[in-house]
Amino acid sequence: MSRPVDPISPEERAEPVVVVPYDPGWPAAFERQRARIAPVLGELAVGVEHVGSTAVPGLDAKPILDIDVVIRHHDDFAAAAARLATLGYAHLGDLGIVGREAFRAPAELPRQHLYVCASGSAALQAHLILRDTLRADAALAAAYGTLKRSLAERFRDDRDSYAEGKTAFITSVLLDAREDRRRERRR
Repeated sequence: MSRPVDPISPEERAEPVVVVPYDPGWPAAFERQRARIAPVLGELAVGVEHVGSTAVPGLDAKPILDIDVVIRHHDDFAAAAARLATLGYAHLGDLGIVGREAFRAPAELPRQHLYVCASGSAALQAHLILRDTLRADAALAAAYGTLKRSLAERFRDDRDSYAEGKTAFITSVLLDAREDRRRERRR
């Protein structure tokens, strides 16, 4: 059985986990990447979304853009992957998250994690719900930033533990958002 491909390059894995104050240049950096990606994907992409902490104004984050390329249906994935390969993106598989295919960006591009998700997939919905909830609730975003800074200090040299430390917070946000949507439908 083959080992899963690590989405983080060996160079990046060797670096300490660093959470930095929000950079107002992150949205523009994302827009430059979208402008590079979208024309190559053409009709295959129904959207290119800025997700993750760098997409939330005021939120401290690791300085790595998270980008979701949204395709209509998973059947379009092979063609989208082939087009992304022309830009130097390397497909890494789903990395254990069904409905989200990860790609490593070429080293010369701004640091990013790029994912391809089918429209309506659970993975895409989770990314969008988390982003939109944090954008709408400054106190919740501040609490998340505090948690991330604390985890980065505690797990400076352990990326996996840093990521695991965020899981309960993220799960709570997603469950609360799901419950809020259920209440809205019952009204």
